[in-house]
Amino acid sequence: MKKNSFIAVINQKGGVGKTTTVINLAASLSILGQKILIVDLDPQGNATTGLGKSNNDEEKNIYNLLIKKKNIQEVIQKTKVKNLDVIGSNVNLSGLEVETANDTNRAFALKQIFEKEKNLLSKYDNVFIDCPPSLSLLTIMALVASEELLVPLQTEFFALEGITQLVKTIDRIKVNLNPQLMVRGILLTMFDKRNKLSSQVDKEARNYFKEKVYETIIPRNVRLSEAPSHGLPCVIYDKTCLGSKSYFNLANEFIRKKNIKVESAA
Repeated sequence: MKKNSFIAVINQKGGVGKTTTVINLAASLSILGQKILIVDLDPQGNATTGLGKSNNDEEKNIYNLLIKKKNIQEVIQKTKVKNLDVIGSNVNLSGLEVETANDTNRAFALKQIFEKEKNLLSKYDNVFIDCPPSLSLLTIMALVASEELLVPLQTEFFALEGITQLVKTIDRIKVNLNPQLMVRGILLTMFDKRNKLSSQVDKEARNYFKEKVYETIIPRNVRLSEAPSHGLPCVIYDKTCLGSKSYFNLANEFIRKKNIKVESAA
């Protein structure tokens, strides 16, 4: 059985390019021959619709998996991209925190499903979890179920301030719930080379996080914003645009850095 990676893509701040990264990195890796599964753990379901699937599907969704109404095989859907599958989200997921209030073990629900289904999941090289833009129960579930984190960091004012809060949360999770958790990489997104602040955040991030920051930088690109409305990853929708080229570069760097282990989140 091959060893796959479970990777949560996380930032508690919204609008940083998190879902865009999940969709396009996963699609790029799929095009390069890897078998990838995306788990959409955000009740908004943007990763689901961005891959051309409905976030109103009452049957095939992560909520039904978490409440044990369905098994994992029943909720996995193929996408238009070869080698890329998705477990879609549904708005019902937003009620999960209240519904499971009396379950003291609820933070481990996703991890237990992954462990139970490890034979089926072993066919995937990487499983990406798209987290909601908050430090909620769903995010904690993702952190407990993952081995690695990928953190998109928007190159704007307050970006680093927000990430220090996230690092504290990661360290708490490591101490209390998941000692194996590590930061796989930090990705600078929405970079505007005309903006001096973008370069400043780039420099500060590399000073603080060192080799954890990917060399690849994702630029501001209108095609990246357009593609989800067509239900396609941008790397399929317009593979020659600057945004797509950047995600292909990231995919290659992601594979290349696979064996570089980073011990601490801080």
